[in-house]
Amino acid sequence: MSRSHHSPSGAPSQRMLRVAELVRHAAAQLLARGDISDPALERHVVTVSRVKMSPDLKLATIYVMPLGGKDEGDALAALDRHKKFLRGEIAHEVNLKFAPEIRFRIDDSFDNVSRIEALLNSEEVKRDLVADKDESGAP
Repeated sequence: MSRSHHSPSGAPSQRMLRVAELVRHAAAQLLARGDISDPALERHVVTVSRVKMSPDLKLATIYVMPLGGKDEGDALAALDRHKKFLRGEIAHEVNLKFAPEIRFRIDDSFDNVSRIEALLNSEEVKRDLVADKDESGAP
């Protein structure tokens, strides 16, 4: 009998979400404590915004953002250089049977939110909303 890791809607399972949050917390603590000696990471405060786990929990994609959004490439390269150390520390903190592989990505969700807000505030959208309101007769 196989266990489903996704709900019928394709959303992550509760276990995936729980493990992702544990990994996020452990990674954030490691970076906040300054356990990694790397000039690129010492120059930046790196925020761990979210983690996505694969259904089998063998891969953790850790989304990060350097404070101010500067030198993203340098921060990502530094995290990649210390991936093995971070993987071991995260596995120890989270206490999983198997240490997940980790990969780092820049979190672009902040950019997406800004882009959506700009679209919603654009003159074209405002004009369409007024037109829809007029057609429906709503006050």
